[in-house]
Amino acid sequence: MPKASGVEALRYLMREHGMSQSELPSVGTQSVVSEVLSGKRQLNLRQIRWLAERFGVSVETFI
Repeated sequence: MPKASGVEALRYLMREHGMSQSELPSVGTQSVVSEVLSGKRQLNLRQIRWLAERFGVSVETFI
């Protein structure tokens, strides 16, 4: 089975936790999260660390 991309993992975790784009303030505004999810912007290290802590997963999940 192929490894999920960081964006796919983020989409999955958001769906599983019933979260909207606006509920990730440490990633950025809703528009920034939208750009990340659409592949127009990459997550930076700070955002990856925050997401890993928020969802209780390894930082590698988003890399």
